[in-house]
Amino acid sequence: MDERRTVKVSKYLSKHLRHQPERIGLTLDQGGWVEIDTLIAAAAAHGFPFTREELDHVVAANDKRRFAIEGSRIRASQGHSIEVELGLPPATPPPHLYHGTVARNLDAIRAEGLRPMSRHDVHLSADRETATRVGARRGRPVVLTVDAGAMHRDGHVFRVSANGVWLTEAVPPRYLRFPGPR
Repeated sequence: MDERRTVKVSKYLSKHLRHQPERIGLTLDQGGWVEIDTLIAAAAAHGFPFTREELDHVVAANDKRRFAIEGSRIRASQGHSIEVELGLPPATPPPHLYHGTVARNLDAIRAEGLRPMSRHDVHLSADRETATRVGARRGRPVVLTVDAGAMHRDGHVFRVSANGVWLTEAVPPRYLRFPGPR
């Protein structure tokens, strides 16, 4: 499967497993799961056919492990804008986590902290490199350091998705460290 096709199928899956399943007639269960055969049939019926082999390739080849397969079902690992309960247990975070953004967002983040925006949770990375890649999707990246250890001690709940993304409801400004001027 060529890279362009892999990306196209991955984006299609993200759109319909994270944000708009109803656009192709899917109903996800409360955990965000749908039968793979149902997904493939719905995609074909809505003009975007792909095979089980292509689906398996996209799931296996995705370096961010955006999707999980369990038996005959598939779901997005995190990043939903629709209501789902991923069933992730609370986890103790490392002392520091990271969030990639761009400079134009910094004033709002300084005032309000990190908010989930259209998602259910704020997404945090365990390393600066990943946070840098996330921020770079929207321009020149700025990496913020989150004092996750202090947040956890203060009662904030963290969960970690199957693909290693750390999730929390919000990060108040007092737990954020901003990089100095460049």
